[in-house]
Amino acid sequence: MKIILTGPAYPLRGGIANFNESLCSTFHRKGIDSEIVSFSMQYPSLLFPGKTQKETEGNPPPYSIKPLLNSINPFSWIRAAWYIRKSAPDCLVVMYWTPFMAPALGTLIRLVKRKKNNIRIIPVVHNLLPHEKVLFSKKLAKYFGGKADTMICLSASVYSETGKVLGNIARKQLYHPIYDIFGEIVEKDKARDYLNINKDTKLILFFGIVRAYKGLDLLLTAMADPRIQKLNLKLIVAGEFYEKPDRYLEMIRNNSLEDRVILTNSFIPREKVKYYFSAADIVVQPYHSATQSGVTQIAYQFERPMLVTNVGGLSEIVKDGRAGYVTPVDPEAIATALDDFYSNQREAEFVEGVKEGKKYFSWDRFADEIIDSCHSTKRNKKKNIASAL
Repeated sequence: MKIILTGPAYPLRGGIANFNESLCSTFHRKGIDSEIVSFSMQYPSLLFPGKTQKETEGNPPPYSIKPLLNSINPFSWIRAAWYIRKSAPDCLVVMYWTPFMAPALGTLIRLVKRKKNNIRIIPVVHNLLPHEKVLFSKKLAKYFGGKADTMICLSASVYSETGKVLGNIARKQLYHPIYDIFGEIVEKDKARDYLNINKDTKLILFFGIVRAYKGLDLLLTAMADPRIQKLNLKLIVAGEFYEKPDRYLEMIRNNSLEDRVILTNSFIPREKVKYYFSAADIVVQPYHSATQSGVTQIAYQFERPMLVTNVGGLSEIVKDGRAGYVTPVDPEAIATALDDFYSNQREAEFVEGVKEGKKYFSWDRFADEIIDSCHSTKRNKKKNIASAL
């Protein structure tokens, strides 16, 4: 079997690139001929809110990554489709996470399918519809997914949305596997030494790019709760702001949190992720909205308890009272959970729950399901042909 994956990959950075590379590495390890068709230009600089789209550290993985796609250049879509058809893979696995990519990836799929061939199209849908309002997002999703053979949905909410938007399309719900690309767990004291944080500090972690839907405002409000002030917690916000930080800085000033909130405002390189998670007592994802999140899977890798809000598929991944907390989207509820965590010394209990839960999210299982989808699609096509005859 030969599989080509399409989406961002090294030297491009970010969660989708991490996912793409981890999946390709799994196929590669299983002895499947696999490679990634990536982007020469992912986002125009005018539309990218961060400082850089590329990794500043690390090495390329041991398989082919071909940067053939330019998200706004249709000629590159034609060249990429020509390369894929010439390579004749059994399966084309296409990442989908934003409506912006629908014209490029939807057209690529159509160009690949234009010639009569047996290439099966398997999209992996991280988000079908965006967290923020985007014009024509449903139409763009329909354009992207209209020619898919089987869609892989990474949460129940995405599975449901896909049915509503695309109708009776073949699809599977699979959970985001646990990352294994960020290194090994570091002893907490050593991780804190690396980050220059006192060993006795009660430390919570907010990790990843900062956007409005991720709810940092809720967490900062919770940090001002009198119960949390008595605990003398510190919050480290490890990620780059993809919006103006002014309102968060104002909240910090107004609530006198300057000594209790550490802002990095920078992308955390892959090699340093282990220190932030290993140093934390608990990882907090106070999202206003979500489908699923790679941050929970990094927390599982580093065996850290989690607090998530009850949105999207987060409560499917984090078992309330076992691996951490699932709270309403409310700063008082977040403060109540954090107060319980520290006042009743829940860390060791929840770490055991995390260790038990992480057994269910393997890359091998995820890859096997995609391989089965490729085979199933092929069998179904043969059945359809036989029925027509």
